[in-house]
Amino acid sequence: MYYVKAPAKINLTLDVLHKRSDGYHEVEMIMTTVDLADRIGLEIREDEKIQILSVDRFVPNDYRNLAYQAAKLLKDTYHVKLGVSITIEKNIPVAAGLAGGSSDAAATLRGLNTLWGLGLSLEELAQLGTKIGSDVAFCVYGGTALATGRGELIQELPAPPNSWVILAKPTLGVSTADIYGKMKLDKIIHPKTNQMIEAIENKDFYQMCDSIGNVLEDVTLKLYPEVAVLKEQMQKFGADAVLMSGSGPTVFGLVQQESRVQRVYNGLRGFCDEVYAVRLIGERDTLA
Repeated sequence: MYYVKAPAKINLTLDVLHKRSDGYHEVEMIMTTVDLADRIGLEIREDEKIQILSVDRFVPNDYRNLAYQAAKLLKDTYHVKLGVSITIEKNIPVAAGLAGGSSDAAATLRGLNTLWGLGLSLEELAQLGTKIGSDVAFCVYGGTALATGRGELIQELPAPPNSWVILAKPTLGVSTADIYGKMKLDKIIHPKTNQMIEAIENKDFYQMCDSIGNVLEDVTLKLYPEVAVLKEQMQKFGADAVLMSGSGPTVFGLVQQESRVQRVYNGLRGFCDEVYAVRLIGERDTLA
């Protein structure tokens, strides 16, 4: 069995600029990886079948699974005469705004590139990944990046300043399409993307906290009051900055002082079952 790590991402900023002619939205967002990851196990099959194995009942084991789609895309594009069994050990919550499915797909692309001996570059894998989902290209690279277009154009950034990240996911799923559909483009307040890039480059934690923003947050908070409650509680318990990731419903808090991490974590456990205290990774992993 060949194992690949599939880390979660958070959005430090998420801006929507306009609706494109292809029906997608033009976005500008800064994403970074955190130390919460699924584990993808890959085993070559001689019968050319693609099999998904997972004990998580929320993970589809057929063509709906993004890891399945990644394996099929690679296989079809490069005429691979082998199959694969893909074991997905889930640690990232499902439908959480943390790109769990996209990261699983990206890890599958990277792992099968090695296992099947395809010799593709990360750029080629990322390009393929855009056919699966908007976040897959970023997840192929990992680290920290400015993503533009519909999320597939990736410009690498340095790792952000060191920080703990508290993640809290309420027991509900959010449809990204629904949130984008209910967003009013003429009413949004754009986040400080350039200021965030400057904060990251200068390793300025407090400027980073001052620059976070997500234009989808207002829409999700109005539809799901539980998310607003989580955000308020996280601020109350002492996180330095609090934001929703992606289209939600996961809320994250940045905490610089380790002594405060446990207080925020314990406080949130009273409101939410799925709470995680992890570190920002923020750097690209050059290994498959």
